[in-house]
Amino acid sequence: MEISEEIMGPALVMTLAGRLDSNTAPLLETRLPSRIEGNPATVIDLSQVSYVSSAGLRILLKGAKVAKASGNRLALCGLAPSVKEVFDISGFSAIFTIAPDLDSALG
Repeated sequence: MEISEEIMGPALVMTLAGRLDSNTAPLLETRLPSRIEGNPATVIDLSQVSYVSSAGLRILLKGAKVAKASGNRLALCGLAPSVKEVFDISGFSAIFTIAPDLDSALG
């Protein structure tokens, strides 16, 4: 998995590409909490993510908890249908702000 970061207005946009699974989740786990705490808004663009495992969901949930504790905003965008289905079945769709695309997430 690759992670790129870009400041867009008041938000940090983290774009993930590849698979978010037990092999790649630690890479996100080391970066996500400090990025959320250090920015008033963080958007995670998942449009290039083809698969999210339970390990990936766990890291995103930790990010949601950090955002809530710090009073900062966390949004996800661009979920592929198969990834969106995982979020829906697991109940994670109710936990996160999920936008269809980056522009909507930033707006």
